[in-house]
Amino acid sequence: MALFEIKTEISPTAAEAADHTLLEHGLENWSVLEDVIVKRAWLVGVFTEEAVATAEWVAVRALLAEAGVAFQHEAVRRSMGDADWRDSYKAHFHAWQFGRLHWVPVWERETFVLPAGDAVLWLDPGMAFGTGNHETTRLCVERLVELAADSARRGVEIAPKRVIDAGCGSGILALSAALLGYRDVAGFDNDPEAVRVSEENAALNGLAGQVKFRLGDLVTGFAEGPGDVVFANILANVLIQYARELTAAVAPGGTLILSGILAVEVEQVKAAFAAVAPEWRQESRTMGEWSDVLLVRP
Repeated sequence: MALFEIKTEISPTAAEAADHTLLEHGLENWSVLEDVIVKRAWLVGVFTEEAVATAEWVAVRALLAEAGVAFQHEAVRRSMGDADWRDSYKAHFHAWQFGRLHWVPVWERETFVLPAGDAVLWLDPGMAFGTGNHETTRLCVERLVELAADSARRGVEIAPKRVIDAGCGSGILALSAALLGYRDVAGFDNDPEAVRVSEENAALNGLAGQVKFRLGDLVTGFAEGPGDVVFANILANVLIQYARELTAAVAPGGTLILSGILAVEVEQVKAAFAAVAPEWRQESRTMGEWSDVLLVRP
């Protein structure tokens, strides 16, 4: 299928305003791509018809201008196939590391040198969210690595613990958990493309069948029971709406890690979860404009 893309670079400081504007006006054909490593951001729209793309570009440009979003360059327009769409993500994904884990684009497989004793997750994100180049994902994977390291220090075996990635995107969190030694790992997403990409990334890393990915939402996704580590990297308003479902999905003594939260929204999220789980321990950290919330069930 041929697609039509409109793409323009915006100031990284305007990415938050652009995200909010797109969400507020329901502009589902548009997205903001951020690379926190090189500190750049882009507005991208993908359409099946050129006429629709042109009309929407006029509208979205006006809305973003009202929101104070400045464009760095003139928009680039091009026709592309599915392969071109997937390849366009390569410009926004770079290898990175935290602890002994590395997250590396699969097209660097022939040249990447893995340090002795470290582990690598090869990723081809396609159209799914989750390369680790965004603060929301980095906050989650850093928590995951720290949880595994803390268990090792205390001599606690992590293999029997169950990990659930709610809104798995590219599968990066679930697959990282498997690399760290968790053996009961599952992920779900309400987007079939995300589930497909997650399964593809599992195969790339020799983890096909070891991590279970399926279609589901925050009601149906936890049908197989609670997890010892549960991730939900979504949006603050969705996390607040499903606070009861998310806390119910955590086993006694387990950990819930929330992300996708703007720093200005984190107190609202903490208050919402304190209301439904007042006895749970909470902590939070901020990276750039984004925050996470870690909750530990007694």
